[in-house]
Amino acid sequence: MQRFESDGTVKREIQVVASVDALAQCAAELMVVRAADAIRERGRFIVALSGGSTPRSLFQLLASPSFSTRIDWPHVHVCWGDERCVPPEDARSNYRMACEALLDHVPIPDAHVHRMHGEAVPAVAATAYEAELRALFDGHELHDDFPWFDLILLGLGDDGHTASLFPHGRALHELSRWVVADDIEVVSMWRITLTLPLINASRSVLFLVAGADKADVVQQILAIPSHADVSPAARVAPSRGTVQWILDGAAAAKMPSSDARDS
Repeated sequence: MQRFESDGTVKREIQVVASVDALAQCAAELMVVRAADAIRERGRFIVALSGGSTPRSLFQLLASPSFSTRIDWPHVHVCWGDERCVPPEDARSNYRMACEALLDHVPIPDAHVHRMHGEAVPAVAATAYEAELRALFDGHELHDDFPWFDLILLGLGDDGHTASLFPHGRALHELSRWVVADDIEVVSMWRITLTLPLINASRSVLFLVAGADKADVVQQILAIPSHADVSPAARVAPSRGTVQWILDGAAAAKMPSSDARDS
C-alpha cells in the first residue's frame, strides 16, 4: 500500500484489490485492527457505518465466524454516517441493512447501537442525533469541538457525493453542527448526515469504492489536492488522521498506475 501526502499535511493511502470480495476482506482486516487498537488504548471503538451494496459485503464478512470472534463487540459503539429519512423497517434504510447483514449476528449491546431516526421530522432527527453523539462522547475525545471517531466508513457516488453530502447541497457548507438534515433534490429525498468538519476530525476515514461507474470520479478526486472544491468526497481530509481508499480494479481503472499498488 502506497502512502502519499495529498496536500502536505493529510495522510492518504490507496489500495487497489482484484475484486469486491477482496475489498471486503481487506476492509474487514483493517476494522479488526482499528477496533483492537481503540479498545486497548481508550476502552471502546466508535465507528460510523455507511450504506450501500459494497459495505453490505463487508458487514456480512464481519458477521461470519472467521471475523466476528476477532472483535470485542461489547466494547464497540456503532453510529451511522448518514441515513435516508425513512422508517427503520424500510428497505432503503441504512440501519436496516446493517442490522440484517451484521448487527443481528454479533453480541453488541443494544445501547451501543446509535441509529439515526429517519422516521422523525428530518430537522428534529438531526438535532436529536447530534445530542446523542454529544452524550456518547461526553466532552471527551473532541478536537475543535468535533468528536474523534475511531473510524468513519464512507462510500462514493458517481457525482462525487459521500455520506449525504451532495454537490451544491446545503449540508456541505455546514461549519459548526455535527449532524444536519438536507432535502436532496437530485434524489428527491430528505437525508440526515454527519457534517464535513465532523468527518474531518476523525482519527481514520475509510472509503470503499467498487464498480466501473466510479472510475471517472475516482480519477478526478485522486488526481487533485483533497482540499480542492470539486466534489464533496475530495474535501474529506482528516486534519489529524488518515484517509484510506480501498478500490476494486474496475473503480481504479483510470487512476495513474503510480498512485496505488495492486494486491
